[in-house]
Amino acid sequence: MTQVSNRSAPGGASAPGGLAPTALTALAPAVWGTTYLVTTEFLPPGHPLVSGVIRALPAGLVLLAATRTPPRGAWLWRSLLLGTLNIGALFALLFVAAYRLPGGVAATVLAVQPLLVVGLAFLLLGERPTRWRLGWGLAGAAGVALIVLQGRASFDPWGVLAGIAAAASMACGIVLTKRWGLPEGVGPTALAGWQLTAGGLVLLPLALAFEGLPPAPDLRAVGGYTWLAVAGALLTYPIWFRGIGRLPVVAVSFLPLLSPVVAALLGLLLLGESLTPWQGLGFALALAAIAAAQLTPGAARALIRLPSPRKGE
Repeated sequence: MTQVSNRSAPGGASAPGGLAPTALTALAPAVWGTTYLVTTEFLPPGHPLVSGVIRALPAGLVLLAATRTPPRGAWLWRSLLLGTLNIGALFALLFVAAYRLPGGVAATVLAVQPLLVVGLAFLLLGERPTRWRLGWGLAGAAGVALIVLQGRASFDPWGVLAGIAAAASMACGIVLTKRWGLPEGVGPTALAGWQLTAGGLVLLPLALAFEGLPPAPDLRAVGGYTWLAVAGALLTYPIWFRGIGRLPVVAVSFLPLLSPVVAALLGLLLLGESLTPWQGLGFALALAAIAAAQLTPGAARALIRLPSPRKGE
C-alpha cells in the first residue's frame, strides 16, 4: 500500500507554503476562468462534448509521452474514475453550462460545491460537518439562488442543472482524492496526464455518438481550441497538482475562487454583461461562502486581523 506524507495528502495540514508557490498555483484556476469566454465567443456552438475531448485528450497524451509513467495496479481504475469526475464529466458539464448561461453565472453556480463536499466527506470519510462550514455552505447555496432566481434575464434550466452537476462531479473528485491521497513516487505532471487522458477517452465515444464531428474550424475556433488545450489543460493541471502537494489544503481550497472572478470580470469588461443588485449580492455571498467554508473561525479572525477579546471582557 502506498503512503503519502501530510504535505501531499489532500486532507493534510501544514504551515503556510509561501507566496511564490501560492501565486504559481493560483495561475491554474485563473486561467480556467477564461473557459467561459472562449467557449461562447470562439468555439462553434452545439459541440460541448467535442470541445471537452479536444481540451483534455491531446494534453493528456502529451503528458503521458513526456513522463513515460503509466498508472499501475489500483491506480488504473482510480485514474479512470478520477479522470471521469475531475476531467471528463466536469468538462462536458461546464461546456454545457457555458453555452447556456452567462459566463459569470455559469462559474458561480459552482458555489454549491462546499455544501456538497461537506456532505460527501461525512458519508465517505466520516468527517462530521462543523456548524461553521455547514452554515457557509448553506450561505453559498443561497447566493446561487439569488443569482439564478432574481436576474432579469431568462436563465436556461438545463444550463443551471449542468452547472450544479459539474459542482457535484468536482466535489466527488475532491473527496475521493482526499480519501486515496497521491501515489508515491509519481509527479504532478504524470498524475495530470493520467486524468486528462482518462477523461478525454471517456468523452470521446459520447462526443462522436451524440454530436459527431464539428464543422471545419476557422482561425478563431483553432485559436480557442488551442488556448483550452494548452493553457487550460497541458500547462495548468501539472501546476495545480504540484500546488496540492506543496501547499496546505486550506490555502489551495480557496484558490478556485479566481475562476468565477475572472469569468465575471471578462464578462463585464468584454461582453457587456451586467448584474442586477440582487445578483451582485448573490455573487458576493457565494464567493464569500466558498472562501469562509474552508477556514476555521480562528483562521478567519486572524485573516482579517480582528483583535482578540481581552481577559475579563
